[in-house]
Amino acid sequence: MDFTFTDEQEAVRQAVHGVLEGLVTPERVQEVEATGDRVDRPLWAELARADLLGLALPTGHGGGGYGLVELALLLEAQGRVVAPVPLWSTLVLGALPVAAFGSDALQAATLPGVVAGTTFLSAALAEVAGDLAVGGPGRPSVTAAAGSAGGVVLTGTAFAVPQAHLADRVLVPAATGDGVVVAAVDPAAAGVTLERAVTTSREVHPHLRLEGVAVPAGDLLAGGDPTRGAEVVAWMLERAWTGLCAVQIGVAESALAQTAAYLNGREQFGRPLATFQGTMLRAADAAIDTEAVRVTTLQAAWQLDHGRDARRAVAVAAWFAAEAGQRVVHATQHLHGGIGADISYPIHRYFLWGKQIELQLGSASAQLARLGRLVAADLPTAGADRPTAGAVPA
Repeated sequence: MDFTFTDEQEAVRQAVHGVLEGLVTPERVQEVEATGDRVDRPLWAELARADLLGLALPTGHGGGGYGLVELALLLEAQGRVVAPVPLWSTLVLGALPVAAFGSDALQAATLPGVVAGTTFLSAALAEVAGDLAVGGPGRPSVTAAAGSAGGVVLTGTAFAVPQAHLADRVLVPAATGDGVVVAAVDPAAAGVTLERAVTTSREVHPHLRLEGVAVPAGDLLAGGDPTRGAEVVAWMLERAWTGLCAVQIGVAESALAQTAAYLNGREQFGRPLATFQGTMLRAADAAIDTEAVRVTTLQAAWQLDHGRDARRAVAVAAWFAAEAGQRVVHATQHLHGGIGADISYPIHRYFLWGKQIELQLGSASAQLARLGRLVAADLPTAGADRPTAGAVPA
């Protein structure tokens, strides 16, 4: 099997590296983090000018028509420089589900703006990120009652919605009497209020409070069919987790590269720290962990792009991104010694991003438990016919 990237994928890698690494510096990130909305709008506009925001969107709406693998390359590059732009929330949480399940009107109202860099999107998935191995996603905290002309009326609170303060639409799963619907909510609509909340990574993820918010039928994914809502949410979660894993690749890789440079330049007892066995082994383990996150993430993205059952692959990638990713950022901060604990020093920001990704993935133990249940669900049940020892299949 050939694991090399295609020419188009290599071109994407070069383009995203050229834009992000050319414009994002630790000083610029610190400057953006001091603003109210904490987003680098000039960088976002530059990504749009480079035609990178529509990589995985349909060509009919101005996108590139590529898949999750190509989008993962963009997210990885973001993680490498911890760029404060809402790529994951807009492109993965919002745009991909709208392109797959949205009405023609909803797609026309949002996707061209995403490609052009004028529209931000997000989704409220914190409450539904339950155990997909047993019975589908968790039940939403927001409820939906029948509205006029096939629409719905939403009530409840969606917690920690990524960059909802920027979003023109937020995809909100809501429980009905006979299933789940996913509604594209306008945060400026009557009955919607935002409560500011800041995450570990210093991003703004507000709580979205809904009081009798009317959503028209055209703004419901999958035609507003409540029997398909769980399927839509599961589809969204698999891509959301894979996207986070892609960001973690860049975070871990860059943190390790910065640590290697530090160890080679810092001396102790007349020798570079990089020549001591303890630092070499710790850094080598971090390099292995980083590559494990990379290969499992790309496998999950490839399977999703090819329409395969990627539940196990996504769970494996999410476990590695949470568990191994945390080991990497802990190791890199530790290898910097006392300066690694300085919250204004660049390596500390990578530690915060790595931790935030772990939290959004639901922790390594939760993903490992989910993987175990997926495996167990495929095992023969008690009393089922099993082959005898030495038997040859027909």
